[in-house]
Amino acid sequence: MRKFAAPLAGALLLPLCAGAVPLKPEEWPAYGHDYGDSRFSPLAQVTPANVAGLKPAWTYHMKPSDFRRGYMASQNTPLVVDGVMYVSTPYGRVVALDAETGKQLWAYQVLGGDNPATRGVAYWPGKRPQIVFGTARGSLIALYSDTGEPVRGFGKDGIVSLKTPEVMQGFPDAFLGVTAAPTIYRNLVITGSRTQEAPQLGASGRVRAFDVRTGREVWHFNGVPQPGEKFHDTWEGESWVKRSGVNVWTGVILDEKRGIAYLPFSAPTFDQSGNDRKTDSLFSNSLVAVNAATGKYLWHFQALRHDIWDYDLPLTTLVDVKKDGRVIPAVAVMSKASLLFLLDRVTGKPIHEVKDIPVPTETDMVGESVAPTQPASVTPPLGRTSFQMSELANLTPQQKAGCDKLIKDQNVVAAKYFQPPRVDAAVARFPGNWGGIDWSHGAFDPGRSYYIVNASEMGSQQMMIQKSDGSYDMRYGYQWFWDKDSRMPCQVPPWGNLYAIDVNSGAIVWQSVLGVTDGLADPKTGRPNVGGPIVTGGGLIFIGATDDKRLRAFDTRTGKELWTFKLPASLYGTPLTYRGKSGKQYIAAVITGGFWGEAPGADNVTAFALP
Repeated sequence: MRKFAAPLAGALLLPLCAGAVPLKPEEWPAYGHDYGDSRFSPLAQVTPANVAGLKPAWTYHMKPSDFRRGYMASQNTPLVVDGVMYVSTPYGRVVALDAETGKQLWAYQVLGGDNPATRGVAYWPGKRPQIVFGTARGSLIALYSDTGEPVRGFGKDGIVSLKTPEVMQGFPDAFLGVTAAPTIYRNLVITGSRTQEAPQLGASGRVRAFDVRTGREVWHFNGVPQPGEKFHDTWEGESWVKRSGVNVWTGVILDEKRGIAYLPFSAPTFDQSGNDRKTDSLFSNSLVAVNAATGKYLWHFQALRHDIWDYDLPLTTLVDVKKDGRVIPAVAVMSKASLLFLLDRVTGKPIHEVKDIPVPTETDMVGESVAPTQPASVTPPLGRTSFQMSELANLTPQQKAGCDKLIKDQNVVAAKYFQPPRVDAAVARFPGNWGGIDWSHGAFDPGRSYYIVNASEMGSQQMMIQKSDGSYDMRYGYQWFWDKDSRMPCQVPPWGNLYAIDVNSGAIVWQSVLGVTDGLADPKTGRPNVGGPIVTGGGLIFIGATDDKRLRAFDTRTGKELWTFKLPASLYGTPLTYRGKSGKQYIAAVITGGFWGEAPGADNVTAFALP
């Protein structure tokens, strides 16, 4: 389950790392602002009173002049450290920009047609700081932050291959890549990976920590415990052997003060059928806490049992909960089923009551063993969790005709919460394959104790087919329950919402419709969304996320929408905010479009500021 090398132990006792410069909270030094992923900035220059005055200050175009194809999609959130912005682009490059002007300072081209991780990079504040990132094809790369040159001594020419024989498990051509930014703990760079969706056998989903100076592996933690490791017996028979999945694709969260790393593991492959894995299969769909220096297991919490819906854990954030007269250091975790759990950061015990709720178990899939209950918390699910045919929308003739045809052609039937898939019909389940929440993450306002989360109400019609070996696959692949021509979901609105949850009680404080459907008499329908919010000391929430090509600001206290700016394409990453060297507060974002069935439509990195 873990291994570590003694020579690094002394270095790990340093507060950060040798020669480290303290990072400034008024900048944006990590993908989630901090490694607790709070997405909270203390900046307060832009407020509810003046946010209407925000205007574009500069735009940088990521697409190189010699790139001959069209636009490419990105969900990147850049970093800003010491006045420099670092952006991983979908054009195979990482670039450094002057954060005040957008002027390019350097660019690094990833070799071999590979691309940097789509969502971000990490910054190591050592004696000579580094930018570290994974790639789509399974490399880990370290660059000097001042020049963009590969770090001498890190692996080979600044590159470490993540595709080691132990990880590939006898499948050298299996998929293994990185989508998330790494996490930096002292002199360690900790990273998960993305593995294949199917078939069952392939690359391991183990999490690894590397020496940021040499690229040498220091420890690893297996999402599928191997023989002799704790909880290996939770896998039935040989179902663990060379199993892929149970990986951390969204990023590792860190409590630097306590030296605890939190690993949000996903489902095993295949994540839509489990007839070959009938037991608890730890650490699938579990948040696992480990010692950040050694990888030693501390505790785990399984947020979902026997996943057959692809409802893994894309949202984890460090928060503080005030309860019974004390402040409890907590970690928030949410699955794609849109259920929020608040756990004691040190012990893993739920802070608010968690109880098992009965769920449907009927399915015609041979050999499937559906879990009869699922854990649920005091916070209700965010958004729709079921569908009846009486809830079909009829907003336009085109939408109705398209949805009627979809239902007829694919034999779509109604569904309850956690409805198992079927072979004889397509189950219209909510949330769908992309979840109520996906890579969006959340944002935590420590002053109000509000946790801000956006959620889609987009279903998926899921129908299975049995293969000759007895396993199952999706008959229609990943689907959206909508009329694709009008881009309108088939159920009645709302189709997207923004929520504020009081972590002290678990209650939803307010809910706001997020997004508009242009052309309708009442456009305030909400829209499908991915990409998350940030919250500021000025009392504002900034979020793109929707497929209606807008960047918005909301009042954190009330949820009222205060400012909207029409973009050239939708913003499917998360914005950031920082103070420039001039003292001005900027709000910036990477704007490309390229999700929800649309083609990418821009290559912009744009910063906004008050005049």
